[in-house]
Amino acid sequence: MLLVSTGLFSCNNAPSNKSKSVSGWDKLDSIKRDIVAPSFADKNFSITDYGAKMDSTADALPALTKAIDAASKNKGGGRVVVPAGVFLVKGPIHLKSHVELHLEKGARIKFSTDAADYLPVVHTRYEGMEMMNYSPLIYAYKQTDIALTGEGVLDGQANNEHWWWWTGSKRFGWKEGMPNQELPDSKPRLNQMNKDQVPVEKRVFGAGHYLRPTFVEFYGCKNILIQGVTLINSPFWILHPTLSQNITIDGVSTLSYGPNNDGCDPESCKDVWIKNCHFANGDDCIAIKSGRDEDGRAINIPSKNIIIEDCKMEDGHGGVVIGSEASGGVEDIYGQNLQMNSPSLDRAIRIKSNSCRGGVMRRFYFRNIEVGQVHEAVIKINMFYDEKNTAGCNFTPTLDSVFIDHIKSGKSQYAINLQGRADKHVTNIKIDSCSFDHVEKPSFIKNVDQIVITQTTVNGKQVSADQIIAASKEEKK
Repeated sequence: MLLVSTGLFSCNNAPSNKSKSVSGWDKLDSIKRDIVAPSFADKNFSITDYGAKMDSTADALPALTKAIDAASKNKGGGRVVVPAGVFLVKGPIHLKSHVELHLEKGARIKFSTDAADYLPVVHTRYEGMEMMNYSPLIYAYKQTDIALTGEGVLDGQANNEHWWWWTGSKRFGWKEGMPNQELPDSKPRLNQMNKDQVPVEKRVFGAGHYLRPTFVEFYGCKNILIQGVTLINSPFWILHPTLSQNITIDGVSTLSYGPNNDGCDPESCKDVWIKNCHFANGDDCIAIKSGRDEDGRAINIPSKNIIIEDCKMEDGHGGVVIGSEASGGVEDIYGQNLQMNSPSLDRAIRIKSNSCRGGVMRRFYFRNIEVGQVHEAVIKINMFYDEKNTAGCNFTPTLDSVFIDHIKSGKSQYAINLQGRADKHVTNIKIDSCSFDHVEKPSFIKNVDQIVITQTTVNGKQVSADQIIAASKEEKK
């Protein structure tokens, strides 16, 4: 049996027998009061004082490590300062408790593209599965009071020649005869270890297995601040707080168009506030997760109390996405005052799971969202996502209580595309005061109970849930 102890929080993840009709927005202020950014001693530790050279070819990692150690030992911690200039680091930056890593304006950290520099392996997650793998580029494990701040740039230097081709996709530089993550001893082996619940310490990957590291991963940490920085050219997911609590992500830009380049993936995290951020990515802008399949169910810690506001989403598969690796559950998610606009943004709001992922998902609230255009659907729910790969799985997902109001969209294929499962319907959906213009295809609702659509128009005509459901049945015929 897989055992992972974080000592952070636990939650009863049993489904509710009774859906609440209240909006839940009255809880927002109390959740915000519980999210408090960490503070640090007023003492700076410049990496140049520890030997770092403003030279893009010299390795600044030893100096960074010394400065982090010194700040961590200082009473109350301190701020490790990266001044303006270009600094190369040949390996991962590991943060310690009570340390703020601060990049001044004009500072740029460029990370090595040699995978061997990210060994030895560390405890991490890959697509919701526990494992020992290459270290994330910036990593902290079970630390308290940590921060990544400033106006500088973090450059993972990933591209079609480095990291991205590991996917096995020709679009990202892979060529016939090259190894990739789909080899039997790589991702398929990890999937089987997850299914068999092999202990984490025996799930050793790293060299020769082609599973890319995340950019920033704080695993099992408390009191986190990520503020102001810009992150580009990531090997894999960009911001990945995992099994962590009390997280503020403020004014951050993620600009990376590689495969699986999600902007921010809070996974099994509690009390997260994402605000004033800009996302333009090769995959989802924000994707909320809680572990995949057996690992998610064994650890059984949901993502909970997550606020997303005043953010801008451009390119990507989805603006705000919940799932699909949400086997541990997701609840109490709030999104408001968001701007989404790009022909390369597939969907604005997306909720997805399947019979392998399962998971209890409930109480999601979205309001005041301006969508210029999206490629596919403004609102999409799909409870049989990637169902072709779910043979033998019987973990039916639950989705209950989704409240959406005041969305204004300018162009899309679908306004609303909601598809529950025949064996377990989605329940308690309310869409109010929304307007969807320049919509190409009829909305679709299937296997959804207790759905109400009020004061909502599609291409200028008012619509109701009953009308859409009736039309969906006719389309099926």
